[in-house]
Amino acid sequence: MRYMATYDLMETMRNTNQWLGATARTMASYPALALVPNPALQWAAAWGTVTERTFERMVVKPDWGIRTFTCADGQDHLIDINTVVEKDFGNLIHFDVTGREEMPRKILLVAPMSGHYATLLRSTVLSLIPDAEVYITDWHNARDIPVSAGSFDVEDYTLYLMDFMKHLGPDSHVIAVCQPAPLTLAATAYLAELEPDAQPRTLTLIGGPINPDAVPTDVTDFGARVTMGQLEETMIQRVGFSCKGVGRMVYPGLLQLASFMSMNAERHGKAFQDQILRVSRGEASDHDAHNRFYDEYLAVMDMPAEFYLSTVERIFKNCEIAKNEFVVKGHKVDMGAITKVAVKTVEGAKDDITAPGQCIAALDLCTGLPASKKASHVEPGAGHYGIFAGKSWRNNIRPLVLEFIDANASDAQTDDGNVVPMNA
Repeated sequence: MRYMATYDLMETMRNTNQWLGATARTMASYPALALVPNPALQWAAAWGTVTERTFERMVVKPDWGIRTFTCADGQDHLIDINTVVEKDFGNLIHFDVTGREEMPRKILLVAPMSGHYATLLRSTVLSLIPDAEVYITDWHNARDIPVSAGSFDVEDYTLYLMDFMKHLGPDSHVIAVCQPAPLTLAATAYLAELEPDAQPRTLTLIGGPINPDAVPTDVTDFGARVTMGQLEETMIQRVGFSCKGVGRMVYPGLLQLASFMSMNAERHGKAFQDQILRVSRGEASDHDAHNRFYDEYLAVMDMPAEFYLSTVERIFKNCEIAKNEFVVKGHKVDMGAITKVAVKTVEGAKDDITAPGQCIAALDLCTGLPASKKASHVEPGAGHYGIFAGKSWRNNIRPLVLEFIDANASDAQTDDGNVVPMNA
Protein backbone atom coordinates (compact mmCIF):
# COMPACT_ATOMS: atom_id res chain seq x y z
CA MET A 1 0.00 0.00 0.00
CA ARG A 2 2.91 2.38 0.55
CA TYR A 3 3.56 2.51 -3.20
CA MET A 4 -0.09 3.34 -3.81
CA ALA A 5 0.01 6.02 -1.13
CA THR A 6 3.06 7.56 -2.79
CA TYR A 7 1.35 7.59 -6.18
CA ASP A 8 -1.74 9.26 -4.76
CA LEU A 9 0.39 11.76 -2.83
CA MET A 10 2.23 12.77 -6.00
CA GLU A 11 -1.06 13.20 -7.86
CA THR A 12 -2.42 15.20 -4.91
CA MET A 13 0.55 17.57 -5.14
CA ARG A 14 -0.01 18.03 -8.87
CA ASN A 15 -3.72 18.64 -8.34
CA THR A 16 -3.00 21.10 -5.51
CA ASN A 17 -0.66 23.16 -7.68
CA GLN A 18 -3.25 23.25 -10.42
CA TRP A 19 -5.84 24.42 -7.88
CA LEU A 20 -3.48 27.09 -6.49
CA GLY A 21 -2.92 28.42 -10.00
CA ALA A 22 -6.64 28.52 -10.73
CA THR A 23 -7.30 30.25 -7.39
CA ALA A 24 -4.63 32.90 -7.95
CA ARG A 25 -5.85 33.57 -11.48
CA THR A 26 -9.48 33.89 -10.37
CA MET A 27 -8.86 36.06 -7.31
CA ALA A 28 -6.41 38.40 -9.04
CA SER A 29 -8.85 38.81 -11.92
CA TYR A 30 -11.77 39.79 -9.66
CA PRO A 31 -13.53 42.66 -11.51
CA ALA A 32 -13.87 44.93 -8.45
CA LEU A 33 -10.08 44.96 -8.02
CA ALA A 34 -9.72 46.58 -11.43
CA LEU A 35 -10.89 49.86 -9.85
CA VAL A 36 -7.43 50.19 -8.34
CA PRO A 37 -4.81 49.16 -10.93
CA ASN A 38 -2.04 47.20 -9.30
CA PRO A 39 0.87 45.55 -11.17
CA ALA A 40 1.13 42.92 -8.44
CA LEU A 41 -2.39 41.73 -9.24
CA GLN A 42 -1.52 41.49 -12.93
CA TRP A 43 1.53 39.42 -12.08
CA ALA A 44 -0.47 37.17 -9.71
CA ALA A 45 -3.10 36.57 -12.39
CA ALA A 46 -0.38 35.76 -14.91
CA TRP A 47 1.36 33.40 -12.46
CA GLY A 48 -1.95 31.66 -11.81
CA THR A 49 -2.72 31.32 -15.52
CA VAL A 50 0.65 29.75 -16.32
CA THR A 51 0.68 27.54 -13.21
CA GLU A 52 -2.84 26.20 -13.74
CA ARG A 53 -2.17 25.31 -17.36
CA THR A 54 1.21 23.79 -16.54
CA PHE A 55 -0.08 21.30 -13.99
CA GLU A 56 -3.38 20.63 -15.74
CA ARG A 57 -1.83 19.36 -18.96
CA MET A 58 0.37 16.82 -17.15
CA VAL A 59 -2.54 14.36 -17.06
CA VAL A 60 -4.21 15.13 -20.40
CA LYS A 61 -3.40 13.18 -23.56
CA PRO A 62 -2.82 15.75 -26.31
CA ASP A 63 -4.98 15.66 -29.41
CA TRP A 64 -3.27 14.94 -32.71
CA GLY A 65 -4.74 18.13 -34.14
CA ILE A 66 -4.29 16.82 -37.68
CA ARG A 67 -7.63 17.38 -39.41
CA THR A 68 -7.06 18.44 -43.02
CA PHE A 69 -4.39 18.23 -45.66
CA THR A 70 -4.03 20.04 -48.98
CA CYS A 71 -3.24 17.50 -51.68
CA ALA A 72 -1.65 17.97 -55.09
CA ASP A 73 -5.10 18.62 -56.56
CA GLY A 74 -5.25 21.86 -54.57
CA GLN A 75 -8.18 20.70 -52.47
CA ASP A 76 -8.34 20.25 -48.70
CA HIS A 77 -8.92 16.63 -47.73
CA LEU A 78 -10.08 15.49 -44.31
CA ILE A 79 -7.81 13.19 -42.36
CA ASP A 80 -9.40 10.27 -40.54
CA ILE A 81 -7.33 8.75 -37.74
CA ASN A 82 -8.30 5.09 -37.80
CA THR A 83 -7.26 2.28 -35.47
CA VAL A 84 -6.20 -0.66 -37.63
CA VAL A 85 -4.80 -2.93 -34.90
CA GLU A 86 -6.09 -2.68 -31.33
CA LYS A 87 -4.21 -4.15 -28.37
CA ASP A 88 -4.22 -3.74 -24.59
CA PHE A 89 -1.03 -1.70 -24.33
CA GLY A 90 -1.02 0.10 -27.66
CA ASN A 91 -2.75 0.44 -31.02
CA LEU A 92 -1.59 0.81 -34.57
CA ILE A 93 -3.29 3.84 -36.10
CA HIS A 94 -3.43 5.16 -39.66
CA PHE A 95 -3.70 8.76 -40.86
CA ASP A 96 -6.06 8.25 -43.77
CA VAL A 97 -6.31 11.19 -46.19
CA THR A 98 -9.86 10.85 -47.49
CA GLY A 99 -10.32 11.14 -51.21
CA ARG A 100 -6.62 10.72 -51.99
CA GLU A 101 -5.35 7.73 -53.93
CA GLU A 102 -3.29 5.39 -51.80
CA MET A 103 0.34 6.46 -51.77
CA PRO A 104 2.98 3.91 -52.86
CA ARG A 105 5.07 4.57 -49.75
CA LYS A 106 3.72 2.92 -46.59
CA ILE A 107 5.58 4.10 -43.46
CA LEU A 108 5.31 2.72 -39.94
CA LEU A 109 6.52 5.21 -37.34
CA VAL A 110 7.50 3.47 -34.11
CA ALA A 111 6.94 6.00 -31.34
CA PRO A 112 8.82 5.80 -28.05
CA MET A 113 7.27 4.45 -24.87
CA SER A 114 9.41 6.67 -22.69
CA GLY A 115 7.01 8.89 -20.79
CA HIS A 116 5.49 10.93 -23.61
CA TYR A 117 2.55 10.10 -25.86
CA ALA A 118 2.97 9.26 -29.53
CA THR A 119 1.71 12.78 -30.28
CA LEU A 120 5.28 13.90 -29.57
CA LEU A 121 5.86 12.88 -33.19
CA ARG A 122 3.03 15.05 -34.51
CA SER A 123 5.32 17.23 -36.62
CA THR A 124 7.09 14.11 -37.92
CA VAL A 125 3.73 12.68 -39.00
CA LEU A 126 2.73 15.96 -40.65
CA SER A 127 5.97 16.07 -42.60
CA LEU A 128 5.47 12.55 -43.97
CA ILE A 129 1.75 12.64 -44.83
CA PRO A 130 2.29 14.46 -48.17
CA ASP A 131 4.50 11.64 -49.42
CA ALA A 132 3.26 8.47 -47.75
CA GLU A 133 0.56 6.50 -46.02
CA VAL A 134 1.57 7.03 -42.40
CA TYR A 135 0.96 4.58 -39.58
CA ILE A 136 2.15 5.00 -35.98
CA THR A 137 2.27 3.03 -32.75
CA ASP A 138 -0.05 4.72 -30.24
CA TRP A 139 0.98 3.45 -26.79
CA HIS A 140 -1.51 3.60 -23.93
CA ASN A 141 -1.06 5.20 -20.52
CA ALA A 142 -0.37 2.33 -18.12
CA ARG A 143 -2.49 3.98 -15.41
CA ASP A 144 -5.55 3.34 -17.61
CA ILE A 145 -4.83 -0.35 -18.33
CA PRO A 146 -6.54 -2.80 -15.93
CA VAL A 147 -4.34 -5.25 -14.06
CA SER A 148 -6.28 -8.06 -15.78
CA ALA A 149 -4.49 -7.17 -19.04
CA GLY A 150 -1.32 -8.71 -17.60
CA SER A 151 2.27 -7.52 -17.74
CA PHE A 152 4.21 -5.82 -20.53
CA ASP A 153 7.99 -5.85 -20.87
CA VAL A 154 10.57 -5.41 -23.65
CA GLU A 155 9.77 -8.86 -25.04
CA ASP A 156 6.08 -8.06 -25.28
CA TYR A 157 6.96 -4.73 -26.91
CA THR A 158 9.02 -6.59 -29.52
CA LEU A 159 6.15 -8.98 -30.26
CA TYR A 160 3.75 -6.04 -30.63
CA LEU A 161 6.06 -4.52 -33.24
CA MET A 162 6.23 -7.81 -35.10
CA ASP A 163 2.43 -7.98 -35.22
CA PHE A 164 2.24 -4.41 -36.53
CA MET A 165 4.85 -5.15 -39.21
CA LYS A 166 3.03 -8.30 -40.30
CA HIS A 167 -0.22 -6.38 -40.54
CA LEU A 168 1.30 -3.78 -42.87
CA GLY A 169 3.05 -6.38 -45.00
CA PRO A 170 6.33 -6.52 -46.93
CA ASP A 171 5.75 -3.27 -48.84
CA SER A 172 6.17 -1.17 -45.70
CA HIS A 173 9.03 0.95 -44.42
CA VAL A 174 9.74 1.27 -40.70
CA ILE A 175 11.12 4.36 -38.94
CA ALA A 176 11.93 3.94 -35.24
CA VAL A 177 12.56 7.06 -33.17
CA CYS A 178 14.85 6.99 -30.11
CA GLN A 179 13.98 4.47 -27.37
CA PRO A 180 12.32 1.78 -29.55
CA ALA A 181 15.21 1.56 -32.04
CA PRO A 182 16.92 -1.46 -30.38
CA LEU A 183 13.65 -3.37 -29.99
CA THR A 184 12.58 -2.50 -33.54
CA LEU A 185 15.87 -3.91 -34.80
CA ALA A 186 15.23 -7.06 -32.76
CA ALA A 187 11.64 -7.33 -34.04
CA THR A 188 12.86 -7.06 -37.63
CA ALA A 189 15.48 -9.75 -37.05
CA TYR A 190 13.01 -12.08 -35.34
CA LEU A 191 10.55 -11.56 -38.19
CA ALA A 192 13.33 -12.37 -40.66
CA GLU A 193 13.76 -15.72 -38.93
CA LEU A 194 10.09 -16.65 -38.47
CA GLU A 195 8.32 -15.06 -41.45
CA PRO A 196 10.87 -13.69 -43.94
CA ASP A 197 8.13 -12.81 -46.45
CA ALA A 198 6.61 -10.37 -43.94
CA GLN A 199 9.76 -8.26 -43.50
CA PRO A 200 9.57 -4.55 -44.29
CA ARG A 201 11.61 -3.16 -47.18
CA THR A 202 13.62 -0.67 -45.10
CA LEU A 203 14.38 0.10 -41.46
CA THR A 204 15.47 3.58 -40.38
CA LEU A 205 16.73 3.97 -36.82
CA ILE A 206 16.81 7.56 -35.53
CA GLY A 207 18.79 8.42 -32.39
CA GLY A 208 18.34 5.02 -30.73
CA PRO A 209 20.56 3.45 -28.01
CA ILE A 210 21.57 0.32 -29.92
CA ASN A 211 24.85 0.22 -27.99
CA PRO A 212 24.61 2.56 -24.98
CA ASP A 213 28.22 1.77 -24.01
CA ALA A 214 29.58 3.12 -27.29
CA VAL A 215 29.52 6.74 -26.09
CA PRO A 216 28.61 7.68 -22.49
CA THR A 217 25.91 10.26 -21.71
CA ASP A 218 24.09 11.36 -18.56
CA VAL A 219 21.45 8.73 -19.36
CA THR A 220 23.94 5.87 -19.62
CA ASP A 221 25.86 7.08 -16.58
CA PHE A 222 22.66 7.01 -14.54
CA GLY A 223 21.88 3.50 -15.75
CA ALA A 224 25.32 2.28 -14.79
CA ARG A 225 25.36 4.04 -11.42
CA VAL A 226 22.13 2.75 -9.87
CA THR A 227 21.26 -0.83 -9.06
CA MET A 228 18.05 -2.51 -10.16
CA GLY A 229 17.03 -2.75 -6.52
CA GLN A 230 17.43 1.00 -6.08
CA LEU A 231 15.39 1.68 -9.20
CA GLU A 232 12.57 -0.59 -8.15
CA GLU A 233 12.48 0.88 -4.66
CA THR A 234 12.63 4.54 -5.64
CA MET A 235 10.97 4.73 -9.07
CA ILE A 236 8.19 2.15 -9.08
CA GLN A 237 4.76 2.94 -7.64
CA ARG A 238 1.33 1.34 -7.62
CA VAL A 239 -1.52 3.13 -9.42
CA GLY A 240 -4.09 4.66 -7.08
CA PHE A 241 -7.82 4.10 -6.79
CA SER A 242 -8.79 7.01 -9.04
CA CYS A 243 -7.55 5.26 -12.21
CA LYS A 244 -8.72 2.27 -14.26
CA GLY A 245 -5.36 0.59 -13.75
CA VAL A 246 -5.65 0.64 -9.94
CA GLY A 247 -3.07 -1.66 -8.44
CA ARG A 248 -0.80 -1.82 -11.50
CA MET A 249 2.89 -1.25 -10.81
CA VAL A 250 4.19 1.61 -12.98
CA TYR A 251 7.01 4.04 -13.49
CA PRO A 252 4.98 7.27 -13.15
CA GLY A 253 5.11 9.81 -15.92
CA LEU A 254 5.44 12.60 -13.35
CA LEU A 255 8.72 11.08 -12.15
CA GLN A 256 9.96 10.82 -15.73
CA LEU A 257 8.96 14.44 -16.32
CA ALA A 258 10.92 15.50 -13.25
CA SER A 259 13.96 13.76 -14.74
CA PHE A 260 13.46 15.49 -18.09
CA MET A 261 13.10 18.91 -16.45
CA SER A 262 16.12 18.48 -14.17
CA MET A 263 18.41 17.88 -17.15
CA ASN A 264 17.79 21.46 -18.32
CA ALA A 265 16.33 23.04 -15.20
CA GLU A 266 17.77 26.52 -15.79
CA ARG A 267 16.43 26.72 -19.34
CA HIS A 268 12.95 25.51 -18.35
CA GLY A 269 12.85 27.87 -15.37
CA LYS A 270 13.65 30.86 -17.56
CA ALA A 271 11.04 29.76 -20.12
CA PHE A 272 8.29 29.83 -17.49
CA GLN A 273 9.46 33.13 -16.01
CA ASP A 274 9.39 34.71 -19.46
CA GLN A 275 5.93 33.28 -20.13
CA ILE A 276 4.55 34.75 -16.89
CA LEU A 277 5.87 38.17 -17.94
CA ARG A 278 4.35 37.81 -21.41
CA VAL A 279 0.96 36.87 -19.93
CA SER A 280 1.09 39.85 -17.52
CA ARG A 281 1.80 42.20 -20.44
CA GLY A 282 -0.94 40.65 -22.60
CA GLU A 283 1.59 39.40 -25.15
CA ALA A 284 0.87 35.67 -24.79
CA SER A 285 -1.73 33.62 -26.64
CA ASP A 286 -3.29 30.20 -26.29
CA HIS A 287 -1.19 28.74 -29.10
CA ASP A 288 2.03 30.72 -28.82
CA ALA A 289 5.43 29.01 -29.08
CA HIS A 290 5.66 28.38 -25.32
CA ASN A 291 2.25 26.73 -25.06
CA ARG A 292 2.67 24.70 -28.24
CA PHE A 293 5.89 23.20 -26.91
CA TYR A 294 4.92 22.66 -23.27
CA ASP A 295 1.42 21.38 -24.02
CA GLU A 296 3.22 18.38 -25.52
CA TYR A 297 6.32 18.26 -23.35
CA LEU A 298 4.45 18.26 -20.05
CA ALA A 299 1.85 15.69 -21.10
CA VAL A 300 3.27 12.47 -19.69
CA MET A 301 2.11 8.89 -19.35
CA ASP A 302 2.96 6.09 -16.93
CA MET A 303 4.99 3.12 -18.16
CA PRO A 304 4.43 -0.47 -17.01
CA ALA A 305 6.99 -1.17 -14.28
CA GLU A 306 8.22 -4.35 -15.95
CA PHE A 307 8.83 -2.50 -19.23
CA TYR A 308 10.82 0.28 -17.58
CA LEU A 309 12.90 -2.07 -15.44
CA SER A 310 13.61 -4.54 -18.24
CA THR A 311 14.62 -1.66 -20.54
CA VAL A 312 17.16 -0.38 -18.03
CA GLU A 313 18.48 -3.83 -17.16
CA ARG A 314 18.54 -5.53 -20.54
CA ILE A 315 19.09 -2.67 -23.01
CA PHE A 316 21.30 -0.32 -20.95
CA LYS A 317 22.99 -2.39 -18.26
CA ASN A 318 23.41 -5.76 -19.95
CA CYS A 319 23.50 -4.38 -23.51
CA GLU A 320 21.75 -7.49 -24.80
CA ILE A 321 20.98 -5.92 -28.18
CA ALA A 322 24.53 -4.60 -28.63
CA LYS A 323 25.96 -8.04 -27.75
CA ASN A 324 23.44 -9.84 -29.97
CA GLU A 325 22.19 -11.78 -26.96
CA PHE A 326 18.57 -10.62 -26.85
CA VAL A 327 16.03 -13.35 -26.07
CA VAL A 328 12.27 -13.21 -26.78
CA LYS A 329 10.11 -15.83 -25.09
CA GLY A 330 13.00 -18.26 -24.86
CA HIS A 331 14.27 -17.68 -28.42
CA LYS A 332 17.62 -15.98 -29.00
CA VAL A 333 17.20 -13.37 -31.71
CA ASP A 334 20.08 -13.15 -34.19
CA MET A 335 20.48 -9.70 -35.75
CA GLY A 336 22.49 -11.36 -38.49
CA ALA A 337 19.23 -12.86 -39.76
CA ILE A 338 18.47 -9.52 -41.41
CA THR A 339 19.60 -10.09 -44.99
CA LYS A 340 17.03 -8.28 -47.14
CA VAL A 341 15.90 -5.23 -45.13
CA ALA A 342 17.91 -2.10 -45.92
CA VAL A 343 19.01 -0.41 -42.68
CA LYS A 344 19.84 3.27 -42.17
CA THR A 345 20.88 5.02 -38.96
CA VAL A 346 20.47 8.73 -38.21
CA GLU A 347 22.27 10.55 -35.40
CA GLY A 348 22.61 14.13 -34.22
CA ALA A 349 26.09 15.52 -33.71
CA LYS A 350 24.95 17.35 -30.55
CA ASP A 351 22.58 14.70 -29.21
CA ASP A 352 23.12 14.60 -25.44
CA ILE A 353 20.62 11.77 -24.84
CA THR A 354 21.68 9.23 -27.48
CA ALA A 355 25.14 10.37 -28.45
CA PRO A 356 26.44 9.75 -31.99
CA GLY A 357 28.02 6.30 -32.06
CA GLN A 358 25.26 4.55 -30.12
CA CYS A 359 22.84 4.14 -33.02
CA ILE A 360 25.25 3.40 -35.85
CA ALA A 361 26.25 0.27 -33.92
CA ALA A 362 23.19 -1.38 -35.50
CA LEU A 363 25.01 -1.64 -38.83
CA ASP A 364 27.78 -3.79 -37.33
CA LEU A 365 25.17 -6.12 -35.84
CA CYS A 366 23.60 -6.75 -39.25
CA THR A 367 26.33 -9.16 -40.31
CA GLY A 368 24.14 -10.81 -42.94
CA LEU A 369 23.42 -7.53 -44.71
CA PRO A 370 25.67 -6.37 -47.57
CA ALA A 371 27.24 -2.93 -47.42
CA SER A 372 25.00 -1.78 -50.27
CA LYS A 373 22.00 -2.20 -47.96
CA LYS A 374 23.50 -0.14 -45.13
CA ALA A 375 23.55 3.64 -44.72
CA SER A 376 24.21 6.16 -41.97
CA HIS A 377 23.93 9.89 -41.45
CA VAL A 378 25.14 12.25 -38.73
CA GLU A 379 23.37 15.61 -38.79
CA PRO A 380 25.75 18.48 -37.92
CA GLY A 381 24.60 20.75 -35.10
CA ALA A 382 21.45 18.75 -34.38
CA GLY A 383 20.32 17.71 -30.91
CA HIS A 384 18.08 14.81 -29.96
CA TYR A 385 14.73 16.45 -30.70
CA GLY A 386 15.91 18.06 -33.90
CA ILE A 387 16.73 14.83 -35.70
CA PHE A 388 13.11 13.71 -35.81
CA ALA A 389 10.96 16.80 -35.31
CA GLY A 390 12.95 19.99 -35.75
CA LYS A 391 14.39 22.01 -38.61
CA SER A 392 17.16 19.48 -39.16
CA TRP A 393 14.57 16.77 -39.74
CA ARG A 394 12.43 18.84 -42.09
CA ASN A 395 15.20 20.33 -44.20
CA ASN A 396 17.89 17.66 -44.27
CA ILE A 397 17.04 14.31 -42.69
CA ARG A 398 13.54 13.75 -44.04
CA PRO A 399 14.61 14.09 -47.70
CA LEU A 400 17.48 11.66 -47.06
CA VAL A 401 15.17 9.11 -45.42
CA LEU A 402 12.65 9.30 -48.28
CA GLU A 403 15.49 8.96 -50.79
CA PHE A 404 16.73 5.89 -48.90
CA ILE A 405 13.20 4.41 -48.89
CA ASP A 406 12.79 4.96 -52.64
CA ALA A 407 16.21 3.52 -53.41
CA ASN A 408 15.26 0.28 -51.67
CA ALA A 409 11.54 0.14 -52.45
CA SER A 410 11.61 -1.87 -55.67
CA ASP A 411 14.52 -4.26 -55.23
CA ALA A 412 15.15 -7.00 -52.72
CA GLN A 413 18.18 -9.14 -52.11
CA THR A 414 18.08 -12.91 -52.29
CA ASP A 415 19.88 -15.17 -49.88
CA ASP A 416 22.73 -15.66 -52.39
CA GLY A 417 23.39 -11.92 -52.51
CA ASN A 418 21.83 -11.21 -55.90
CA VAL A 419 19.46 -8.31 -56.38
CA VAL A 420 16.13 -9.02 -58.07
CA PRO A 421 13.13 -6.79 -58.74
CA MET A 422 10.35 -7.09 -56.17
CA ASN A 423 7.76 -7.50 -58.90
CA ALA A 424 9.62 -10.36 -60.58
